[in-house]
Amino acid sequence: MVTTFLSSPTLEAARRAARLFRRYDPDSLDNRDESAIQRFVSTVAPLIRRYFRAQVTGLERIPEGAGLYVGNHNGGGLMPDAYLFGAAVYEARGLADLPYTLAHDIVVSWPLLHQFFVPFGAVRACPGNAARLCRAGKKMLVYPGGDAEAMRPFRDRNRIVFGARRGYVKLALRHGVPIIPVVAHGAHNTAMILDDGQWLVKWLGLDRRLRLNAWPTTLSFPWGLTFGPPPPYVPFPTRIRVEILAPIRFDREGDEAASDSAYVEACHLAVLGAMQGAMDRMAATA
Repeated sequence: MVTTFLSSPTLEAARRAARLFRRYDPDSLDNRDESAIQRFVSTVAPLIRRYFRAQVTGLERIPEGAGLYVGNHNGGGLMPDAYLFGAAVYEARGLADLPYTLAHDIVVSWPLLHQFFVPFGAVRACPGNAARLCRAGKKMLVYPGGDAEAMRPFRDRNRIVFGARRGYVKLALRHGVPIIPVVAHGAHNTAMILDDGQWLVKWLGLDRRLRLNAWPTTLSFPWGLTFGPPPPYVPFPTRIRVEILAPIRFDREGDEAASDSAYVEACHLAVLGAMQGAMDRMAATA
């Protein structure tokens, strides 16, 4: 008979510590931990929902099968709308419609960030991973505006800012999947970004070395005025609304359509127009 010297709580603490330092393959589609997702949805998500008086609508518009959720990026690294959206999708539609997230290298490689985001479905943002997700019939979430939109100045909080990125359209066209716009209003009010510092990023060469597009000046609680990506802060209790719009499908698909720059731009403008229209409507009724 083997005597167990460690109590169950001690063993559980040891298992959690091991998960905290576990390394995942950021290109694998098998890292999602549904038990961790369920714990988050049942314990943390209700607190976030109440704090932000959150509302997620349009869940019935989500189509079956592969698809590309396209969202507007908010709140710096805090992204409360992303968690609210993900929790609502999981509760209403289950794991099949919960998206993987195509994430920046920093998110899927830096310690702690890596161990937190990868089990929730973050994979390295690259064409190969996106293609594998489409072929597997999965849904994924992208933020074409990247950190430039996430760090946009407070005066632009009600604007969709995608910049010059059109890769998301090419991805949808190349693999024949619908774009499912997801528009969040209010999530960029969790702090006040005074300036995005894009000029500083270019001057320091951070756009080339770290693939950064913004170095913001932010007013947040409790840090006050900070320069650069702010440390985790206590968000202002703004109201957040997320609306899932009707899927957008395009007349042309395939490599030829994705290689037609004029057509790609027209598709982009259609997506941007639908999302900005929804943002304007939500801002008018805030």
